[in-house]
Amino acid sequence: MTGVAGFRSGLRAWLDRNDLSPGDDGTLDGQVAQLARVRRALYEAGWMRHGWPAEVGGLGGPAVLRAVLGEEVAARGLAEPGIYSMVEVLVPTLISYARPELAAHAVPLLLSGREQWCQGFSEPGSGSDLASLTTRAVPRDDGTWAVTGQKVWTSLAQYAARCVLLTRTAPGHGGITAFFVDMDAPGVTVRPLRTMHGVDEFAEVFLDDVRVPADRMLGRPGDGWRLAMDLLPHERSTCFWHRIAHLYTRLDRLADETPVPDDAALGAAYLALHTVRCRSHATQRRLDAGARLGAETSVDKVLLAGAEQLLFDTARDLLPGVLELSGGPWRPEYLYSRAATIYGGTAEIQRNIIARRLLDLGQE
Repeated sequence: MTGVAGFRSGLRAWLDRNDLSPGDDGTLDGQVAQLARVRRALYEAGWMRHGWPAEVGGLGGPAVLRAVLGEEVAARGLAEPGIYSMVEVLVPTLISYARPELAAHAVPLLLSGREQWCQGFSEPGSGSDLASLTTRAVPRDDGTWAVTGQKVWTSLAQYAARCVLLTRTAPGHGGITAFFVDMDAPGVTVRPLRTMHGVDEFAEVFLDDVRVPADRMLGRPGDGWRLAMDLLPHERSTCFWHRIAHLYTRLDRLADETPVPDDAALGAAYLALHTVRCRSHATQRRLDAGARLGAETSVDKVLLAGAEQLLFDTARDLLPGVLELSGGPWRPEYLYSRAATIYGGTAEIQRNIIARRLLDLGQE
């Protein structure tokens, strides 16, 4: 197998021979179980290991191979793209900040579907202002850290074995420290949150004097802000490539189901998706070249959120009554799309980042 084309061809042939199609269970429990099934099969066959370094059980090769794998998974509807793509956020973080021994042990557990992880950043009082977090970690005489606080909007926390957790160890940006916390540790309580699209995807997490070993710190004390700034662009790189592939399948379905085709409306939705795909392609090339991702991924975030909302607005307009009166898949997906300009950093925050850090338009 040589190059990206050879990888894609071999992968498609393998997927044709190995049916990983999900069952009819549309519940979140079913999606998480299907995710574990898909990861396990792809890992055992080697596909899930391409693009990751050998030090964490990978087979090496360019990072773009991971984008191709996720694109094929999303295009075939084998796993929900949002939860599938969490590996693209959390694995690079472990590789960059965890002790090598910890990363070597933990990363294969996630890639192979044996574990699910979550990301504990947001808090009830901080929202998009991550620097104002208040969850505290205090060093103890026995070499552990005692963590107390609350996180919210923590995706799949109720299924997670580990959490990449941000805490405060001192004032200011330089006082944020990250840990890799076991979710079954004494003092951790998880309460799922029902969202308006009817899925308990998010949870609030309470931490009451949770003891975390010192060797579970990611980086050094005070590295948490830098870790967060390195992690967030990964939410907008390969993850977005997978999401775009998924949205193209929804556009195709909309075109098939529209009783009276509206070429102008469908064309506008296609153009929005094509625009963000072109932008994301440039990001994939930067990632594959080993370039550091930064504020430019905020452009990807703004474009994707707009394209997703436009697509489902178009579905609402072209399928009269289906969203309002039907219990089918269009309704929850439309409702979920309303949050596209909120989760992962609001559209307002992203535009401020673009204005200040890319266009140099000042602080306000």
